[in-house]
Amino acid sequence: MKKPHTRKLTLDEGTDAAALYGSYDAHLKRIEQALGVRICARGHLLTLSGEEGRIEQAEAVFESLAARLRRVGGLTADDVEEALFGAETPSTFSPLPIQVAGRKQTITAKTPTQIEYVRHIRTHDVVVAVGPAGTGKTYLAMATAVCAFLNREVAKIILTRPAVEAGERLGFLPGDLAEKVNPYLRPLYDALHDMIEPERARQMIERGDIEIAPLAFMRGRTMSDAFIILDEAQNATREQMKMFLTRLGPRSKTVITGDVTQIDLPEDRASGLIEIQEVLSSVAGVQFVYFDAQDIIRHRLVQEIVLAYARHDDARKKKRVRAS
Repeated sequence: MKKPHTRKLTLDEGTDAAALYGSYDAHLKRIEQALGVRICARGHLLTLSGEEGRIEQAEAVFESLAARLRRVGGLTADDVEEALFGAETPSTFSPLPIQVAGRKQTITAKTPTQIEYVRHIRTHDVVVAVGPAGTGKTYLAMATAVCAFLNREVAKIILTRPAVEAGERLGFLPGDLAEKVNPYLRPLYDALHDMIEPERARQMIERGDIEIAPLAFMRGRTMSDAFIILDEAQNATREQMKMFLTRLGPRSKTVITGDVTQIDLPEDRASGLIEIQEVLSSVAGVQFVYFDAQDIIRHRLVQEIVLAYARHDDARKKKRVRAS
């Protein structure tokens, strides 16, 4: 019988250990049960015992839960189940780590498509990621961007997305322009703060090391020596997409992410994300990566919801074909 591996994990001082462990250690007990590891908690020190692969999964679960605890201030049993679901990785491949300086735990690409995605980001100047929500498209791009910046591979990070819902109504929202568009950029801030402490991120934004802005603000610029992420690209029009792609300057790379099943554009406006799959398919240096429901790492039900919608859409298409 193999001797179990043992590893110690120290939580950040600011982590609310009691909230992380749950009432009467309920969260710890659930993680032990699900992963087959033994967990001994003493304050902010956790001792994990079991198979090495299972210990690594447990570490990923604690990292995910601690990050969520910092964001929302509490944890539920569903949060634990979601983290456990995200930690379940196939045994037929090796996870690809992204080490962000100053972060105790590595960020890991878990599915084969995620691993392919991160490798393409590292080797191509333009990567387009298409797939459903929850597949890690934005999160892994953000992790790679932060890693590249901290390793001085680029001089700045530029994060952008279309503010489609605002449109002509921006003037009627309260506050200055930054406050008006901020709700549409919030997901980018959330992902950024999971990589970098909020105070440090704020300082980097103030210095101009990180820029977060609506897509419309990219017009007329040349973005050089930068890592650029265009998120929610399905809501970029064909004109906006062409404008964005032609902003790319020397020593820069860009990652474009989106879900073509969640387009919010008016029906008479074509999605730039759909169009570039045809326009750029033969352009050397541009790499497309396609995610599907098997890559979803959010709540365990998200995968089933995505598949249910796909089946429903297929059935509607078949009905229309028969009717015509």
